[in-house]
Amino acid sequence: MAHGPRYRVARRRRREGKTDYRKRIRHLKSGLPRAVIRKSTRNINVQFIEYDPRGDKVICTASGFDLEGFGWKSTTSNTTAAYLTGYLAGKRAKNAGIEKAVLDIGLHTPTKGSRVFASLSGLLDAGIDLPHDKEILPSEERIRGEHLGEDMKNQFDAVKAKLEGEK
Repeated sequence: MAHGPRYRVARRRRREGKTDYRKRIRHLKSGLPRAVIRKSTRNINVQFIEYDPRGDKVICTASGFDLEGFGWKSTTSNTTAAYLTGYLAGKRAKNAGIEKAVLDIGLHTPTKGSRVFASLSGLLDAGIDLPHDKEILPSEERIRGEHLGEDMKNQFDAVKAKLEGEK
């Protein structure tokens, strides 16, 4: 480890590889709430967060596990579940009065058609205005789960109908 009078230790979250402070300051300068999407191997979480000097405030949140209450019986780690989670979070954000936001995918690598961008597609379909490039979104067939079989497609349609009826 370097030492001496000119060496400066990086912030703890930067040392741990959890926060890119250059990206974070660009998001905060926009003045808009952040649509934060985080994925794991089993789940996906979508949150709307506003900056506060004493600590960020979570306005609303949705998890892939929330879909079970709407009749989702499949895994919460696929593209279809990611879309529905984004759609649910977008509906909750609209009810909280959020019209525009900026996307924050953290340290995830932006890959065309990934689960992160499936959630973005759900947020857009729910009516949230987010700056994006249309080419990075997954195809409609992939979102509906047609590549996984007829059962997944039917389950997607049933859950999305329930979410559309949700306030």
